[in-house]
Amino acid sequence: MLTENQEFDEIYEDYKNLVLKAAYTYSGNYDVAEDITQSTFLQLYIYYNDMNHSNIKSWLYTTAKNYALNYKKKASREILGEEITDESFIQETMESAEETFLEEMKDFDRSELHGRIFEALLEKNPRWYEAITLVYYLEIPQAKVAEEMGVRIEVLHSVLHRAKSWIKKVFGVEYDELNRV
Repeated sequence: MLTENQEFDEIYEDYKNLVLKAAYTYSGNYDVAEDITQSTFLQLYIYYNDMNHSNIKSWLYTTAKNYALNYKKKASREILGEEITDESFIQETMESAEETFLEEMKDFDRSELHGRIFEALLEKNPRWYEAITLVYYLEIPQAKVAEEMGVRIEVLHSVLHRAKSWIKKVFGVEYDELNRV
Protein backbone atom coordinates (compact mmCIF):
# COMPACT_ATOMS: atom_id res chain seq x y z
CA MET A 1 0.00 0.00 0.00
CA LEU A 2 1.53 3.30 -1.12
CA THR A 3 -0.79 5.67 0.73
CA GLU A 4 -3.99 5.48 2.69
CA ASN A 5 -5.88 6.67 -0.38
CA GLN A 6 -6.65 3.58 -2.46
CA GLU A 7 -7.95 5.64 -5.40
CA PHE A 8 -4.65 7.56 -5.56
CA ASP A 9 -2.69 4.29 -5.38
CA GLU A 10 -4.67 2.92 -8.34
CA ILE A 11 -4.01 6.08 -10.36
CA TYR A 12 -0.31 5.78 -9.54
CA GLU A 13 -0.19 2.16 -10.70
CA ASP A 14 -2.15 2.95 -13.88
CA TYR A 15 -0.15 6.00 -14.95
CA LYS A 16 3.36 5.75 -13.48
CA ASN A 17 4.79 4.43 -16.77
CA LEU A 18 3.01 7.12 -18.79
CA VAL A 19 4.45 9.85 -16.57
CA LEU A 20 7.94 8.32 -16.64
CA LYS A 21 7.86 8.01 -20.42
CA ALA A 22 6.69 11.60 -20.88
CA ALA A 23 9.36 12.85 -18.48
CA TYR A 24 12.09 10.86 -20.24
CA THR A 25 10.92 11.90 -23.70
CA TYR A 26 11.11 15.58 -22.86
CA SER A 27 14.14 15.55 -20.53
CA GLY A 28 16.30 12.97 -22.31
CA ASN A 29 17.70 11.76 -18.98
CA TYR A 30 16.35 8.68 -17.20
CA ASP A 31 17.49 9.74 -13.72
CA VAL A 32 15.88 13.14 -14.15
CA ALA A 33 12.74 11.46 -15.52
CA GLU A 34 12.46 9.39 -12.35
CA ASP A 35 12.74 12.56 -10.24
CA ILE A 36 10.15 14.28 -12.40
CA THR A 37 7.81 11.31 -12.03
CA GLN A 38 8.16 11.50 -8.28
CA SER A 39 7.53 15.26 -8.27
CA THR A 40 4.51 14.88 -10.55
CA PHE A 41 2.86 12.32 -8.30
CA LEU A 42 3.74 14.36 -5.23
CA GLN A 43 1.89 17.34 -6.76
CA LEU A 44 -1.04 15.05 -7.57
CA TYR A 45 -1.08 13.75 -4.00
CA ILE A 46 -0.98 17.26 -2.53
CA TYR A 47 -3.77 18.65 -4.71
CA TYR A 48 -5.71 15.41 -5.27
CA ASN A 49 -8.80 16.39 -3.30
CA ASP A 50 -9.07 19.78 -5.04
CA MET A 51 -8.78 18.41 -8.59
CA ASN A 52 -11.20 17.53 -11.33
CA HIS A 53 -10.66 13.75 -11.45
CA SER A 54 -12.04 13.34 -14.98
CA ASN A 55 -8.83 14.59 -16.60
CA ILE A 56 -6.14 13.20 -14.33
CA LYS A 57 -4.36 11.35 -17.15
CA SER A 58 -3.89 14.52 -19.19
CA TRP A 59 -2.96 16.50 -16.06
CA LEU A 60 -0.26 13.97 -15.20
CA TYR A 61 1.13 13.97 -18.73
CA THR A 62 1.13 17.77 -19.00
CA THR A 63 2.68 18.22 -15.57
CA ALA A 64 5.48 15.74 -16.30
CA LYS A 65 6.10 17.38 -19.68
CA ASN A 66 6.29 20.85 -18.12
CA TYR A 67 8.65 19.67 -15.36
CA ALA A 68 10.92 18.11 -18.01
CA LEU A 69 10.90 21.18 -20.26
CA ASN A 70 11.69 23.38 -17.27
CA TYR A 71 14.56 21.06 -16.34
CA LYS A 72 16.02 21.23 -19.86
CA LYS A 73 15.68 24.99 -19.91
CA LYS A 74 17.42 25.33 -16.56
CA ALA A 75 20.14 22.81 -17.46
CA SER A 76 20.92 24.65 -20.71
CA ARG A 77 21.68 27.81 -18.72
CA GLU A 78 24.19 26.20 -16.38
CA ILE A 79 27.83 27.24 -16.92
CA LEU A 80 30.87 25.28 -15.86
CA GLY A 81 33.01 27.09 -13.27
CA GLU A 82 36.48 25.92 -14.35
CA GLU A 83 38.56 27.83 -16.87
CA ILE A 84 40.27 25.81 -19.57
CA THR A 85 43.45 27.07 -21.26
CA ASP A 86 44.42 24.24 -23.65
CA GLU A 87 43.95 25.74 -27.17
CA SER A 88 43.27 22.43 -28.97
CA PHE A 89 40.72 21.44 -26.34
CA ILE A 90 39.02 24.82 -26.67
CA GLN A 91 38.89 24.48 -30.49
CA GLU A 92 37.46 20.94 -30.26
CA THR A 93 34.98 22.08 -27.67
CA MET A 94 33.84 24.99 -29.85
CA GLU A 95 33.36 22.70 -32.86
CA SER A 96 31.59 20.13 -30.71
CA ALA A 97 29.47 22.87 -29.14
CA GLU A 98 28.47 24.13 -32.57
CA GLU A 99 27.45 20.65 -33.71
CA THR A 100 25.60 20.11 -30.45
CA PHE A 101 23.86 23.45 -30.79
CA LEU A 102 22.77 22.72 -34.35
CA GLU A 103 21.51 19.28 -33.35
CA GLU A 104 19.64 20.75 -30.38
CA MET A 105 18.07 23.37 -32.65
CA LYS A 106 16.96 20.63 -35.02
CA ASP A 107 15.54 18.65 -32.07
CA PHE A 108 13.76 21.77 -30.83
CA ASP A 109 12.27 22.36 -34.30
CA ARG A 110 11.14 18.73 -34.46
CA SER A 111 9.60 18.97 -31.01
CA GLU A 112 7.84 22.19 -31.96
CA LEU A 113 6.50 20.61 -35.18
CA HIS A 114 5.29 17.55 -33.26
CA GLY A 115 3.53 19.84 -30.80
CA ARG A 116 1.83 21.73 -33.62
CA ILE A 117 0.83 18.45 -35.29
CA PHE A 118 -0.74 17.19 -32.06
CA GLU A 119 -2.53 20.51 -31.44
CA ALA A 120 -3.90 20.56 -34.99
CA LEU A 121 -4.88 16.90 -34.76
CA LEU A 122 -6.75 17.50 -31.50
CA GLU A 123 -8.56 20.45 -33.07
CA LYS A 124 -9.36 18.54 -36.28
CA ASN A 125 -10.62 15.35 -34.63
CA PRO A 126 -10.24 14.49 -30.92
CA ARG A 127 -10.81 10.80 -31.68
CA TRP A 128 -7.87 10.77 -34.12
CA TYR A 129 -5.75 12.53 -31.52
CA GLU A 130 -6.61 9.97 -28.86
CA ALA A 131 -5.89 7.02 -31.16
CA ILE A 132 -2.57 8.40 -32.43
CA THR A 133 -1.42 9.36 -28.93
CA LEU A 134 -2.28 6.01 -27.37
CA VAL A 135 -0.94 3.80 -30.17
CA TYR A 136 2.12 5.62 -31.47
CA TYR A 137 3.21 7.92 -28.67
CA LEU A 138 2.39 5.86 -25.59
CA GLU A 139 2.91 2.57 -27.49
CA ILE A 140 -0.13 0.87 -26.02
CA PRO A 141 -1.06 -2.29 -27.96
CA GLN A 142 -3.73 -1.61 -30.57
CA ALA A 143 -6.09 -4.27 -29.21
CA LYS A 144 -6.06 -2.59 -25.80
CA VAL A 145 -6.56 0.86 -27.36
CA ALA A 146 -9.50 -0.41 -29.40
CA GLU A 147 -11.04 -1.85 -26.24
CA GLU A 148 -10.42 1.37 -24.30
CA MET A 149 -11.98 3.44 -27.09
CA GLY A 150 -14.93 1.05 -27.32
CA VAL A 151 -14.38 0.12 -30.98
CA ARG A 152 -13.38 -2.95 -32.96
CA ILE A 153 -9.72 -3.27 -33.98
CA GLU A 154 -10.67 -2.74 -37.64
CA VAL A 155 -12.31 0.57 -36.77
CA LEU A 156 -9.18 1.62 -34.88
CA HIS A 157 -7.06 0.78 -37.93
CA SER A 158 -9.33 2.96 -40.04
CA VAL A 159 -9.11 5.84 -37.55
CA LEU A 160 -5.30 5.60 -37.46
CA HIS A 161 -5.08 5.46 -41.26
CA ARG A 162 -7.27 8.54 -41.67
CA ALA A 163 -5.33 10.45 -39.03
CA LYS A 164 -1.95 9.57 -40.56
CA SER A 165 -3.19 10.50 -44.04
CA TRP A 166 -4.40 13.87 -42.78
CA ILE A 167 -1.10 14.51 -40.98
CA LYS A 168 0.88 13.68 -44.14
CA LYS A 169 -1.37 15.91 -46.23
CA VAL A 170 -1.17 18.92 -43.90
CA PHE A 171 2.37 18.62 -42.46
CA GLY A 172 4.18 16.30 -44.91
CA VAL A 173 6.22 18.93 -46.74
CA GLU A 174 7.26 20.69 -43.54
CA TYR A 175 8.23 17.38 -41.92
CA ASP A 176 10.28 16.29 -44.94
CA GLU A 177 12.02 19.69 -45.07
CA LEU A 178 12.94 19.49 -41.39
CA ASN A 179 14.36 15.97 -41.65
CA ARG A 180 16.40 16.56 -44.77
CA VAL A 181 20.06 15.72 -44.17
